[in-house]
Order: sequence, then structure tokens, then C-alpha cells
Amino acid sequence: MKISIERAALLKAVSQAQSVVERRNTIPILANVLIEAEGSDVTFRATDLDIEVVDKAPAQVERAGATTVSATTLHEIVRKLPDGALVTLTADSAIGRLTVEAGRSNFSLATLPKEDFPVMATSEYQSNFSVKAPVLRRLFDKSKFAISTEETRYYLNGVYMHVADADGGHVLRCVATDGHRLARIDADLPEAANDMPGVIVPRKTVGELRKLLDNDEMTIAVSVSETKVRFATPDITLTSKVIDGTFPDYTRVIPQGNTRKLEVDAADFARAVDRVATVSSERSRAVKLQLDEDRLVLSVNAPDSGAAEEELAVAYGDERLEIGFNAKYLLEIASQVDRENAVFLFNSSGDPTLMREGNDLSAVYVVMPMRV
Repeated sequence: MKISIERAALLKAVSQAQSVVERRNTIPILANVLIEAEGSDVTFRATDLDIEVVDKAPAQVERAGATTVSATTLHEIVRKLPDGALVTLTADSAIGRLTVEAGRSNFSLATLPKEDFPVMATSEYQSNFSVKAPVLRRLFDKSKFAISTEETRYYLNGVYMHVADADGGHVLRCVATDGHRLARIDADLPEAANDMPGVIVPRKTVGELRKLLDNDEMTIAVSVSETKVRFATPDITLTSKVIDGTFPDYTRVIPQGNTRKLEVDAADFARAVDRVATVSSERSRAVKLQLDEDRLVLSVNAPDSGAAEEELAVAYGDERLEIGFNAKYLLEIASQVDRENAVFLFNSSGDPTLMREGNDLSAVYVVMPMRV
């Protein structure tokens, strides 16, 4: 195999590959990227056996062929090459080496046989549809902060993507929760997505998917089966196993009868919470909200480190309420608000609180209170 490729195209492909491979693994080939050159394209394939990413880039293919090389090492080399460099990759299977040349730089890397590289089995996808990149980006960006990191509740270690009922129609919905907070985000249901099975997209896959969604003009082809999900752009295909588990009935957690309504400027609220939380104890990071008519007092009282208080002018017309929250959870939820106002709906100091963006019901957040 011998190819010449622009540094920028090569860097983009190998950076995607090296973020998928696991640094520490017992199977050496899984640390490698499979490079296959044919026609006028070269493909870079990487996998950790749960996720597979395939990136296609244009190249001058002098000699077709394939090899595998350490994804991390190749990425580090390409990253350090000068901008605009033309990189030549030459594989010699007889000696098991890949030569990387650019200008006066020359590297020789160990390779492993391409035959040993595991390729993810193709799946029969029950549902195939297309979604604009900004729509998919919003669904996952606004929900991923609530993904659980607790390995024992593995079925919460991802975003539950499914078709749901909303106001008499169907929507494409993403939900994530860790038991302390919950995010539920809706988008218009794409054509041909009606039969999509509900799947839990793993946390790592959500992170890799995010890299495909920066181009607002891009349309993403989504394919879903009971066991796999695939996201494809013209150049990159990301395939992932889904979490084998049942996502809990999240609708029971979303409060319906919360009537005490607080309306506050989201940015002012987030900054105020951040300021008063500076003195909270690291362990609990508890912030108390005292609500009175058109007045909100945020306070922290940490015996070890001190106390803080800040007052905000808000829209609130219900009876007095004191309620405590983990500052980190409040900040993460407030940072999701794209509109000017955040609306909080309370019931009592011991019940879950609902938050939404103004009157928009397509993004709903729930946060559990804590004793302060």
C-alpha cells in the first residue's frame, strides 16, 4: 500500500479513530486503526468492539492495500507535522512496517496483520431515517449531562432515544437521568422514524457522535435496530452497540401538579448560584433557595468554610418557600437554557422540581431537592 494524503484530512480521520480505541486493552489489535486504500479514497476504521467508526478521506492511491497501525502513535505524529504538509504512507507487509513521510520527517511504525482486525458485524436495521445535524445535536447536547456514571445501574449509562407521544402527536425523544436529575428533550419526528425501536445510546457513543454534528448544513442518516445504532455522514460512519437493558418509566418521575411558579433570567440565576456555591462544602454543595413575592434569596451556610447570600429580582407570586439543591445540578440545568427565562415549577420543599425554557415544553428538566 502506498498513498499520499493532505495532513488536514489525515489528522481529522486519525483523531476520530484514536478517540474510539481503548488505550489499555488486552487485545493489541484494538489499539490500532485499519487503513484501507482503494480507488481514490482511503478509509480509516477503529473499534473497541462496542463502537466502530469508519472515516473516508480523498487521497492519491499509488498502490492499493491495507494495514493496521497504532492509532495513538499515528495521531501524535500527524498532529506534530506542519500545516499543509503532504503525507506519504507506505506499508510493507513483508517486514510489518508502515513508513510515514512528510517533507524531511520520516517515521517507521510497527504494524499488525489486517486479517486480525475485528470488523463489526453488519446488522439488519429496522428503521432508517434522516435528521438535520442541529436537531440531533440539540437532542443529545441538552440531555447528556444527566447520564448516570454509576456502573451498577448500567441501563442509565446512556441516552434513551425513542418515539413518544406528545400533545396527541409523535415526537423523537431523548431522555437521560441519574436518579437525581432528569432531562427530556423532544424534536419533530422525522419521516420513516415511526417504527424505530427505543434504544439506549451509550455515553461514549454520545461523545463520539457529537463530533459529527458541528456542520449545520449536514444531514445525518440514522439507522436503528434492537441491538445497534448507526449514524452516518457522507464521510464518516459511526456504529455502536446499544445498552442491553430496559430504561425505567421516566414519566412517573416528571411532576404534573407543581403549581408554584418562579420565572428568572437564566444567565443571572446561573451566575448567582455559581457565586454563592463558592463557599459551599465540596461534599454536598448545597444551595438554599428562599422564595417570597418577586424575590429570591440564594444562600449557602457551610460551617467549615463560611456563608454567602445573594438576592435576585424574580417573578414569583405564590406562598413563601424554602428549598435546597445541589449547586452542581442547578448549574448544569440552568446552562441548558437557550432562551432568556428559565421557569421553575415547585410543589413543596421535599418534592421534585420541574424546569423548562420559558413556555417551550420540548425541553423539560427535573431535579430532586436536598435537605439544607
